[in-house]
Amino acid sequence: MSEPHALAAVEMGIDTHQEPVVFLRADSKVCRAEGFNANTRIQVNRGEQAIIATLNVVTEAVLPPGQVGFSRIAWQRLGLTGGESVTLSHAPVLHSMSAVRKKIYGNLLSPKEIADIIQDISAHRYSDMQIASFITACVDRLNSDEVIALTQAMVASGKRLSWPAKLQLVDKHCIGGVPGNRTTPIVVAIASAAGLVMPKTSSRAITSPSGTADTMEVLTTVRLSLAQLQATVRKVNACLAWGGAVNLSPADDMLIRIEHVLDIDGAGQMVASVLSKKLAAGSTHALIDIPVGPTAKVRSQHQARQMASLFDTVGKALGLEIRCLITRGEEAIGYGIGPAQEAQDILAVLNNAPEAPADLRERSLFLASHLLNMAGQADLATTAGQAREILNSGQAWAQFQRICTAQGGLKAIPQAAYRLELGAGHSGTLLAMDNRRLARLAKLAGAPTSPAAGLRLHAKLGQALARGQPLLTLYADSQGELDYAADYYANNHDLFMIGEAP
Repeated sequence: MSEPHALAAVEMGIDTHQEPVVFLRADSKVCRAEGFNANTRIQVNRGEQAIIATLNVVTEAVLPPGQVGFSRIAWQRLGLTGGESVTLSHAPVLHSMSAVRKKIYGNLLSPKEIADIIQDISAHRYSDMQIASFITACVDRLNSDEVIALTQAMVASGKRLSWPAKLQLVDKHCIGGVPGNRTTPIVVAIASAAGLVMPKTSSRAITSPSGTADTMEVLTTVRLSLAQLQATVRKVNACLAWGGAVNLSPADDMLIRIEHVLDIDGAGQMVASVLSKKLAAGSTHALIDIPVGPTAKVRSQHQARQMASLFDTVGKALGLEIRCLITRGEEAIGYGIGPAQEAQDILAVLNNAPEAPADLRERSLFLASHLLNMAGQADLATTAGQAREILNSGQAWAQFQRICTAQGGLKAIPQAAYRLELGAGHSGTLLAMDNRRLARLAKLAGAPTSPAAGLRLHAKLGQALARGQPLLTLYADSQGELDYAADYYANNHDLFMIGEAP
């Protein structure tokens, strides 16, 4: 084996997101000596510290002889400040990749094989391409034992919140697929106002125009340390934080990042993702909302029941009490789609404003009543009345403000620089809307990268419309994004189905 080669480290100022990349000249003696080629996985050492990175090869004009360039994330991961000498060698063989290949061919994985894969992913030993291979190999090909093992491995990959023994902690999650279904902040406010302890950590958007963390970041600080999160919960019974900031199930965050690029979200990975976060947060009870609709993530009652069964099986195996609710997902919930627009709906519901979307309000009350019932406060009819009284009386709004204050304060909702109102092409009754393409439309406008971007609906299913009557307003932070989204709307005439009511 060749001796490692020492080179001077320089930062290239190139953003490669979360995948470390290093750059060598094509005529580098190191490349020739070690047989390095573009995309070779190499180990970079600085003293006792090491990272695995992907090699990119550049021309002589880019780097002086004797230097190795670093992308920003590679520079940060190795803790470089400038002027250091580093050594390069071949990356160690990843034995867990044999298990990935085994899964690609449709074979079952053992708990140890899954644990080894997740451990290597957590240690940043996998490239994005290798993570993508694992994800695609597992889409709808994991049995319940594999999902249990994947959940356990994800929990083991990061930190776990510790709470006083025998403390009951509740949580909820919606599997997604219905734009605007931002019930979590309202449910957390109601449940914690009723005395339940709810340390809610949420993900950012995977395939949607906004995740709960994206929407809440419009309203308050969601990047909390573990100490800040626990202090917030001790103070106000709840939090609404981004899970990625507190290192709970970090392997899941790495998988989510690649799932976002691939635009896929397999059932087994979804269950493991959701429950690993609940377990890492210390939750004892979790309510799962599974919306079903022709253009939702879950298309049929049969598929929903299968998913609910998997949630129940994995939850029971890991000591987590689960209740799955199958809800309607034929249309977007609320009026807003995108972080700022969804935040506007949340505040309207919490303030009992006349313009508050009734569907978001009623769905939030329905979920909150089940959460109170799960926690053993009373029978479902009683908890339904309790949840409504907490919202109607302003207790939920007061509690939401306490949560935001504890997390750094309530912020003003940002406004988009550009907007465009779009109307109905002809008169009739609004019979259907395509949830997936509505989400696509909001993303083309810039959501969630631009928090103010998205859209606001002006009609619900069953509503009579005149020709030209406003159907939605697009919001964007650039004219280009607004025009791009408007073109998409113009070329997708069946995004809304308008006809005669049956």
